[in-house]
Amino acid sequence: MKKAIQLFWLAIKGDEKNFTSGSINRAIVLLSIPMILEMIMEALFAVVDVYFVSKVSVNAVATVGLTESVITVVYSIAIGLSMATTAMVSRRIGEGNRDSASSAAFQAIAITVVISVAISILGMIFAPDILRLMGGTTTLIEEGVNYTRIIFGGNVVIMLLFLLNAIFRGAGDAAIAMRALWIANILNMVLDPCFIFGWGPFPEMGVAGAAVATNIGRGIGVAFQLFILLRGRHIIKISRDHIKLVGATIRRLLQVSIGGMGQYLIASASWIFLMRIIAVFGEHAVAGYTISIRMIIFAILPAWGMANAAATLVGQNLGAEQPERAEISVWKSAYYTMLFLLGVSILYFLFASPMMQIFHDHPEVVQYGVSSLKIICLGYIFFAYGMVIGQAFNGAGDTKTPTFVNFLCFWILQIPLAYLMGITLGFGPNGVFWAVAISETVLALVLIVLFRKGKWKEIQI
Repeated sequence: MKKAIQLFWLAIKGDEKNFTSGSINRAIVLLSIPMILEMIMEALFAVVDVYFVSKVSVNAVATVGLTESVITVVYSIAIGLSMATTAMVSRRIGEGNRDSASSAAFQAIAITVVISVAISILGMIFAPDILRLMGGTTTLIEEGVNYTRIIFGGNVVIMLLFLLNAIFRGAGDAAIAMRALWIANILNMVLDPCFIFGWGPFPEMGVAGAAVATNIGRGIGVAFQLFILLRGRHIIKISRDHIKLVGATIRRLLQVSIGGMGQYLIASASWIFLMRIIAVFGEHAVAGYTISIRMIIFAILPAWGMANAAATLVGQNLGAEQPERAEISVWKSAYYTMLFLLGVSILYFLFASPMMQIFHDHPEVVQYGVSSLKIICLGYIFFAYGMVIGQAFNGAGDTKTPTFVNFLCFWILQIPLAYLMGITLGFGPNGVFWAVAISETVLALVLIVLFRKGKWKEIQI
């Protein structure tokens, strides 16, 4: 027990950065603990946020759901760049080339800023049209358009938060990434009710207040990240020498990130189509699904911590020319993640109804949310292997394989199956929920087969 506590605190401190030697189990623990804690905080924010928003109105919850289903497409760009950045930085660290790792980090930041500013402008201009396209009613648009505008307007800091944490993770400095997200989300949760309900000196802004809290909290988180990067006391330091554009590095980052963007754009677009199908059944169905997805994310995000740990281990060990160690790390990470999600799925299945009632008391909202939670959780065991192995491909710089599998399982399978079961066959929202569970299971099985072939070990970045 004493050793376990010591290992936990060592992971929190983040003193160990190189994971190309020694015990693989120790490496997984040291990397995954701060990543899991980071994701737990992200998941907790998602639940707390929807809790406060649900106290405003059903339309407010539906606005958040519709906006997030579109903004997730935007975040896919940040996530794609983050994948490429983690892969490149971790590979350079494994090779022992910190200077090139720092240079790659600056190139990624420059790309992210340019893209995010353009998206901010477009999102603020077309916010009402986005909600209308997603099936929002006139009343919903009037109530929620400011939320959508503010979220899009502040996407620069949200995208940078993703990207900068990817730099720290690639360097093996998961503890710094954890602290940045904790700062951002704790501020976010504290400010949420202040701006939503007008507590104390704060203005009462309704659902738009949730967007203001998000931008302020995450903006301060980004300021903390930049301070660490520029101060130079950690493994990655961006100095004056690194602040210049390097065409070859930018091109390689974009080449790798296109695959990462593709796989998440495919997944995000699938979510949009699913939300559009569910919108056919009314705002209560959308609200119930939105709340249940936040609860599902609450469990899946910590599991993403294990998946991100696997990506860093793959990148560093391939850089150190140890592909077999990289592969063993992935299988062990996937197994531990599966055990965690199995426990969560049992808990959610048994207590879905009382958990949903914490967030909303409308019978229809609770009914749809419970059905979504129970059905989707049936695929949790497979989700574990899909997440970890998918991230392992990305950590190796092979973003094309997960992109192809996502396209196959989400667009070719999930969307048509959701429409068939939900609308054509008349199963309603339950048909959509079953389509999600089935497609995620198939995705995991396909990734396992492709990972075993081992071609990812030959990728150069």
